[in-house]
Amino acid sequence: MAKLPILEFPDPRLRTVAKPVAQVDDALKGLIADMFETMYDAPGIGLAATQVDVHLRLLVLDVSEDKSRPMVFINPEILETEGSQVYQEGCLSVPGIYADVSRADRIRVRALDRDGKPFELEADGLLAVCIQHEMDHLAGKVFVDYLSPLKREQVRKKLAKQQRAGAA
Repeated sequence: MAKLPILEFPDPRLRTVAKPVAQVDDALKGLIADMFETMYDAPGIGLAATQVDVHLRLLVLDVSEDKSRPMVFINPEILETEGSQVYQEGCLSVPGIYADVSRADRIRVRALDRDGKPFELEADGLLAVCIQHEMDHLAGKVFVDYLSPLKREQVRKKLAKQQRAGAA
């Protein structure tokens, strides 16, 4: 396993729309393992392949307190949504920035698991938010896209300042 570099906003590669995974093979399983290691180390609760500059429809997440429920979604698609909720979201690609985002409260999603077996899942609360957030990455969207242009520019400036401070 290896830790992968995480792309940071406003890197244009975060805007790449991911392609469907054609087959679940050992290379993909290795990528999944590396993505979990990267996510847990960051630390985060979700990571889309787009964020590590791999443009395939793949995401990993674990919203448990003790990192005991790793989940893999290959070629995920949302089948149903219901209600709405506002959650304060953060993102490994937008470090140190948090903002309220409105998303569906309940979702039903279909995907393949790490072995390529299809499954469906109903999710609500944090799990539903996390799935929707990571699926946005696969579509080339970042959570700051939900913010006003002024707030998005403030985020861009704050990140640039953090990067300059880190480089100094």
